[in-house]
Formats: sequence, C-alpha cells, structure tokens
Amino acid sequence: MIGSVRAIWVLALWAIRESVRRRVFVVVALLTAGFLALFGLGCTVAFAHNRAGDRSFGAIVDAHELAGATLNGLAMFAILFLGSVLATFLTLSVVRGDAEAGLLQPLVVRPVGRAQVLLARWLAAATVCAAYVALVDVAVLLTLQVSGDWQPAHAVSAGLLLALAVAVLAGLCVLGSVLLSSIANGIAAFMLLGAGMFAGLLGQVGHGINNPSLEHTAHLVSWGLPFEALYQDALARTTAGQAGTTRFLVNLGPFGGGHEAGSGLLLYVAGYLALVGVLSVVVTSRRDL
Repeated sequence: MIGSVRAIWVLALWAIRESVRRRVFVVVALLTAGFLALFGLGCTVAFAHNRAGDRSFGAIVDAHELAGATLNGLAMFAILFLGSVLATFLTLSVVRGDAEAGLLQPLVVRPVGRAQVLLARWLAAATVCAAYVALVDVAVLLTLQVSGDWQPAHAVSAGLLLALAVAVLAGLCVLGSVLLSSIANGIAAFMLLGAGMFAGLLGQVGHGINNPSLEHTAHLVSWGLPFEALYQDALARTTAGQAGTTRFLVNLGPFGGGHEAGSGLLLYVAGYLALVGVLSVVVTSRRDL
C-alpha cells in the first residue's frame, strides 16, 4: 500500500514537471494575459459609469452591484473555459496517445500499474489546473477591488468550486484518452464543455419563462456533467447577498446568474469521479498497450 502511494506521488510530480514544460502553457498564458487586460479595461469603464447607470435605473437597481456581479460572472465563465483548455491539453493523450508514442509501456510495469499511472496523471493535471484557477481568480478579485471597490460574496468557496469543476473535466478527459485518439479526445472534451454550458443557459431561460420541463432537463444535464453544476453553484454563491430587482437582472444573463446545487453536490462529485476512475481503469486493463 505504501509503495503504491509512493509510486503515485512520484509519477504525479513527474507529470507536473512535464506539464509545466509543455508549450500549451505559453498559449494559455497569452490567452490569460489578453483576458485580464480586457477585463481590467471593462471593469474600469463599467464602474466609471455607475453614476450614469444610477440615473438611468433610478433607485430600483443598484448599478454598482449589477456591474460588479455581471463582470464577476463573465470572469468566472472565462476562468472555467481557460482552465478547461489547460486540463484538456494536459490529459488528452494520457493513455492512447502516450501508448502509441511508446511512452506508456515502461510505466505500467510492476510495482507501478495502470491504475496508479491514471490516478497520478489525473492528480497532476488537477493540481496544475487548480493552481492556475486560483491565480487567475485572485487576479480577477484584485481587479474588481481596485477598479470598483467591489467583491463577490463567498469568493473563496466559489473559487474552490471552479477548481473542482476543472478537475472533473480533466477526469472525463482521462477517460476519453482511453477510448479516443488525442485529437478526437480534445474535440470531445470541448463538446462536453459546450453542452454543459448550453444546458446551464437553457436552465436560466426556462426559469425566466417559467418552464419547469426545460429547467428539469437542464438540471439533469448539469448533474450528468457535474462541472456545470459546480459552476452554477459557484455563480449562485457569489450573488447570494443580492436581492430585489438587482438580483433578478443579474440572473437574466448567462454569466451573472447561477443555481444552488445543495449540500449533496460535493458527495455526488466525489462518487462521480470515483466512477469515472473505475471505468478508466477497467477499460485500460482490457487494452493492449
């Protein structure tokens, strides 16, 4: 048991070092820098026009809260997307791609087995992506504070939920790497991400037009792809302190609103990841590497 844990730890550290060396970090860094620059500009302009917004909305809507919540929702969407890009590129060739390149065979020998390799690679990707999400989230919070003296509610727990959402997508991508080629796995991962985000948008539309069937369908999809449920729960936490017309307007947008998942979400995600891991190991054990 101790030997297996040590092997997983060593492989995870090796995978982290290899991940940092990949050129994908250059691409992600450029995308992140561009996003933060545009986000900073948008925050400066939006908060500078709060007084004009107050005159337009009157006393019914808090324009400062509306601007801050909308910008923060946009940032959370961007963080999830960029973190998913990173997670996908770190895991898309974990099994089939590395096996075809001859890199996997030397690792899956005793005392290191296929299960340990899969777990180590997922842990490495989840750790790197969690660190990335934390850094970008801190940058976003600082930008909101400096430009508009605004902070979302429950910012820490919302950031942790975003990191967990990216880790879930990385787990699905590891499973996909067992079945698909690298390119096909990358395409499938982004299609899953798009499907989850679209389901969340449909849920908000269903809520806005009072359509329970549409809301229920979106709810089922978001729990079937729980990174979306985590994202929606994170959004809901950041807007928990708002009320009245301001909260209603925030919830209308695809970036500002959210849906509280309840206390059972984390337990469900833990079981979901365990099931994905078991499926990955079972399918990998039947493949000729």
